[in-house]
Amino acid sequence: MDGKIETGIRSMEEFNYKDKTVLLRLDVNSPIDPETKKIVSENRINKSIPTLTYLIEQGAKIAIIAHQGDTLDYHNLISMKEHAEKLSQRLGREVKYIDDVCGLAAQEAVKNLKSGELVLLGNLRYLSEEISTFEDAVKLEAHEMLNTYLVRSLAPIVDCYVNDAFAAAHRNAPSMVAFQELLPTAAGSLMFKEISALTKVMETPDKPSVFVLGGLKISDAFGMMKQVLENGSADKILCAGITGHIMLMAQGYDLGEANIKFIKDRKLDVFIEPAKDYLQKYGEKIVYPVDIAYEEDGVRKEVCIEDLPTSRMCMDIGHKTIEILEEELAKAGTIFVNGPAGVYENKIFEDGTKAIWNSIAEAKGYSVIGGGDTVSAAQRFIDTSKINYVCTAGGAMVRFLSGVKLPLIEAMKKAYNKTF
Repeated sequence: MDGKIETGIRSMEEFNYKDKTVLLRLDVNSPIDPETKKIVSENRINKSIPTLTYLIEQGAKIAIIAHQGDTLDYHNLISMKEHAEKLSQRLGREVKYIDDVCGLAAQEAVKNLKSGELVLLGNLRYLSEEISTFEDAVKLEAHEMLNTYLVRSLAPIVDCYVNDAFAAAHRNAPSMVAFQELLPTAAGSLMFKEISALTKVMETPDKPSVFVLGGLKISDAFGMMKQVLENGSADKILCAGITGHIMLMAQGYDLGEANIKFIKDRKLDVFIEPAKDYLQKYGEKIVYPVDIAYEEDGVRKEVCIEDLPTSRMCMDIGHKTIEILEEELAKAGTIFVNGPAGVYENKIFEDGTKAIWNSIAEAKGYSVIGGGDTVSAAQRFIDTSKINYVCTAGGAMVRFLSGVKLPLIEAMKKAYNKTF
């Protein structure tokens, strides 16, 4: 994909990096085992290797900045030492790690880099100006970020900026949008792959185009649903997880006190009215569950929606619904998935998620998946090499498909004319 023609973003192949110091923003934010605090999925780390390899081969001096965790998932806010170790293993050369983001020690490490050498600096989220709560509370434009600690510490000691962190493209943070104000800027290969795959889903999908929307995080999914229904990108929306529950409530089904409380406690009931609107306008395109599963005395039980309510928490789609979704996926030309069908971590409730992944693995249509929970679920049940494209992004991916302008993309376009 030609970055200049397709996106207005300069590709990294357009610069000469010989003996140049490159500030490389990656997204290697990875799922962490809550007990051991070790990385449990290396998808994003593996996807970063082509860009790193290219810069090494070009003789660049590479200073990597990246994040792990946030205030919203504090249990994942840890040192990035293991990330450096994993990158070193993949590259077959040392990626030095320094547990300093941009202080004097970090600056010295960057200044001492030699051609072909790499250093990963400390977790960006150690800085208040890089956490999501700062972004939400202190709303800055990119040019207002030039005096942030990160930018004024690192910008003067590097020659250019390369961003390959599409997974964080929705973040309006200094590491994502401010260096473009000062430095020659380009995007890594992964960013173009992500944009290309998602653009195909959005603009030129093979028909019929089927979107599977599940999981618990439904706010972005509902925005995307509106976009793809209105512009015709989606021929069918297959609803599972909480999205399926919201659709049932919008249709007037009583899920029972426990399920309704779960939804209201998380303020997800605000999506019932939009769901009613979607069903009224695009009802023939929206497939929602016809049965759902619950647990009783350690045994999986299923109830048809006509027999609701139930006093039990419903944690998966039922087998009649599974059959319907399997049929839709088998005849799909394009398949996009965000979110699992149920609480697949519990073996009692894995049937829906497992069946969907097996159907997609066998389907002939072009398939794209993304989002941390989605990828983890896929890796649990199938060989993900059977998926045509596994996107590293979650929130950025959904926003892109929703037609939202992403801060990173806009900043990269703005910096197009900055060269050496």
